[in-house]
Amino acid sequence: MKVKCPMCAASCDWEGNPWRPFCSERCRMIDLGAWIDEDYKVGHEPTNNDTEYESETY
Repeated sequence: MKVKCPMCAASCDWEGNPWRPFCSERCRMIDLGAWIDEDYKVGHEPTNNDTEYESETY
């Protein structure tokens, strides 16, 4: 089965691809770097616990 790489949109094999869903290690590392740099975020509704932790200093 052929799929498109979510990073560069290149067509690549799904089966036997060690970097799936990416086409290469390069695209996988670019995506990981975006998560590390907080370019991607999982949204959520703020709760009381969120404000409690924000006010604490360590």
